[in-house]
Amino acid sequence: MRKKYFPLLLLSYFVLLMVNCDKHRKILRVSHIHVDSLSQIILIEDSLVKPVTYSQIHGLANVPVTEAKRIFISALLPAILIAKHHIKENQVQLHELSNKKKWTTEDSAFYHLMKQVYKVSDLESLLSRLTTLPNSIVLGQAALESGWGQSRFFREANNIFGMWSYNEKEPRLRASLKRENGHIHVRVYDDFSQSVDDYFKTLATARAYRSLREALQETSEVDKLIPHLKYYSERRMEYVNQLKKVIDQNNLTQYDHYRIDPEYLVAP
Repeated sequence: MRKKYFPLLLLSYFVLLMVNCDKHRKILRVSHIHVDSLSQIILIEDSLVKPVTYSQIHGLANVPVTEAKRIFISALLPAILIAKHHIKENQVQLHELSNKKKWTTEDSAFYHLMKQVYKVSDLESLLSRLTTLPNSIVLGQAALESGWGQSRFFREANNIFGMWSYNEKEPRLRASLKRENGHIHVRVYDDFSQSVDDYFKTLATARAYRSLREALQETSEVDKLIPHLKYYSERRMEYVNQLKKVIDQNNLTQYDHYRIDPEYLVAP
């Protein structure tokens, strides 16, 4: 089940990013792996991570728990770092625009598209939206939302965080749950990188996470940020406590300093 999911806005944004890329800026060389066997997943051994984005991971329920968690983290962390790299590139480009006296047509198109994507009206507000969470929190939420990679949404839709779909025209998967107004659907992504991109965009734009965005301007401490995710679940503080427990019990903060191996940053 490999359906194409790439919203027009994000597709346009990546096109503009490529067109408007400074000649001195390096491009991230990303590998894509459709997983037929868990042995294809490159286990992370140190803090320099190869940028690989995976799709269609099955079989984690059939291996020992400790091994399954290691494979899960190794598959998810690269996608998180790739998404963070995209956001950092946007930050750099917007800061450059703020210092330019005269913008090109491409500069203006990029800026207006970014404002549309992040639902803001000025550059200062836009830059405040381009923030990300520590890797440990993202991994913890990924583990909770996907059952450590065993949920149907994760396996069939590459949907790590249970993102709902309200658009009949986009690729989506019907959930077994129903609400008063009908069935729930979740989005279908081509790979994990797209899922993480959408997760970060949701945190950057949804009203429910306004306090989280404000907190990110002041701190990067995991314990201070987690409470601001209470609206991610209807369980509120119970969810927050469970997330903290997952992070602590699995020592996920060890991954907060992990980064993409600079070997995979190449000249355009």
